[in-house]
Amino acid sequence: MELLRKLYEMTAIGELISEPVSLLMLLVGCFLLYLGIRKQYEPLLLVPIAFGILLANFPGGQMGVVKVPDQMQLLEIAREHGIMNFVYYALIKTGFLPPIIFMGVGALTDFGPMLRNLRLAFFGAAAQIGIFTVLISAVAIGFTMKEAAALGIIGGADGPTAIYTTIKLAPHLLGPIAIAAYSYMALVPVIIPLVVRFTMTESELKINMKQMDKLYPNKRPIKNLQTLKIMFPIAVGSMVAILVPSSVPLLGLLMFGNLVKEIGVTTGRLSKAASDTILNTATIFLGLAVGGTMTAYAFLNIQTILIIVGGFVAFAISIAGGIFAVKIYNIFARKKINPLIGATGLSAVPMASRVANDIALKYDPSNHLLQYAMASNISGVIGSAVAAGVLISFLG
Repeated sequence: MELLRKLYEMTAIGELISEPVSLLMLLVGCFLLYLGIRKQYEPLLLVPIAFGILLANFPGGQMGVVKVPDQMQLLEIAREHGIMNFVYYALIKTGFLPPIIFMGVGALTDFGPMLRNLRLAFFGAAAQIGIFTVLISAVAIGFTMKEAAALGIIGGADGPTAIYTTIKLAPHLLGPIAIAAYSYMALVPVIIPLVVRFTMTESELKINMKQMDKLYPNKRPIKNLQTLKIMFPIAVGSMVAILVPSSVPLLGLLMFGNLVKEIGVTTGRLSKAASDTILNTATIFLGLAVGGTMTAYAFLNIQTILIIVGGFVAFAISIAGGIFAVKIYNIFARKKINPLIGATGLSAVPMASRVANDIALKYDPSNHLLQYAMASNISGVIGSAVAAGVLISFLG
């Protein structure tokens, strides 16, 4: 009987019975695994986050992230609080992993569509209105200014940017904000058509961009696009470093990753490492550590519910903001733009562009918007990072 008692005490069964709220979080983790595996919703990040939730909420494993004294060294954190806390405080709390992920994203990004349709890039900036609208609303309902900024940045539809901003301004909200950001990014194929249904007319949906190009051709075609694509990350990186220095960790590494990609064969190994090995490794650690922050007591509260709702509102307003920016432009322009271009001002690249293209094809099988939508979509990545830098500068 003594042996059986010790075996029972060795297991986590007793703690699960005494803390049934942990079972609810285990169900949340399983549900997110279902979305990532079965529904294919952002599986590269949703699966690690979901599994991190499972690890964090099984008692006794020391895999949940806890608050530790500021003076503790990393070695002490690992020894006393477990490996997940070591990963969180070494790689997440320091703000290391989100910029590394941005470097990989830069190595995967082609700025060509944006450079060929530069006027469409402005709608990527218009789509950031959701960030600041939700920020003001969140302050009105009781969030602090820093918490509201972290909540509002979900409207940029960029997971690493949301995580980086939250780490800097409201690290205690990292778990729910990361879940909201990546969940809504995964639901872009649902949210964009929903917003489009209430904000656009059928005639607007049928605006054919290629026909508009034939009627109003570009008077200044780009002669050497490859040279411009090499100069662009250098110029943007330098400009951002001067005007919004707090955006440099994100945009600087985004532009570096893109530069080594565009240079070509001579830096091919760097580009491949950034977009493959380094990006995948960073994604694994980021997902697991974010999941590790989502313990029952940190996640199951009214504030988390407000974050989930506020994140959806920020997303929807950002999409609508881009659409109405195009509508206003069309009032004064002869060369009309399909408002679906504005709907892709989010940073969810390239999913938002694909969704917009699919919607356009339903109304006109010859209306291929993808290359035009990518111009606004890619600029949204830059816009959200700049917005994050501005918020960090003012509130950090």
